[in-house]
Amino acid sequence: MAVFSLERTVALPPDEAWRRLTRWERHGDTVPLTRVTAEPPGPTRPGTLVVARTGAGPLAFDDPMEVTLWRPPRGGTPGRCRLDKRGRVVRGWAEIEVGTGPGGRSRVVWREELDVGFLPPFLDGPLRRAGRHVFGRTVDHLLRQP
Repeated sequence: MAVFSLERTVALPPDEAWRRLTRWERHGDTVPLTRVTAEPPGPTRPGTLVVARTGAGPLAFDDPMEVTLWRPPRGGTPGRCRLDKRGRVVRGWAEIEVGTGPGGRSRVVWREELDVGFLPPFLDGPLRRAGRHVFGRTVDHLLRQP
């Protein structure tokens, strides 16, 4: 199991940073061979199922994640979203927190616990580094895109 976090401070108001980070379909933009969908249609809420499908043909797998906490930022209170991974291959959770940082900027914290079922524990270190890299690129990309 790999646990990691990353933090970013960006020149966006918290509600805009939140909006950009929670456009689920855009999460696959930086991960090759990955497409992300969310069901049911409409605004995200607890119970929304976000599915990342990664791979091609018979080597593809789904990473279903259920939104179990949905609290957008409001009135100076940080926003927080938690996704619990429900898949057979990837388990764990992800949390996104967006609040006000220094100088009216947004402070973003992404925390994640990844457990890839078929990987032995001695690969947790490389998995943690890969997770920080992949999710760091994704967060940076999402925050740059209007």
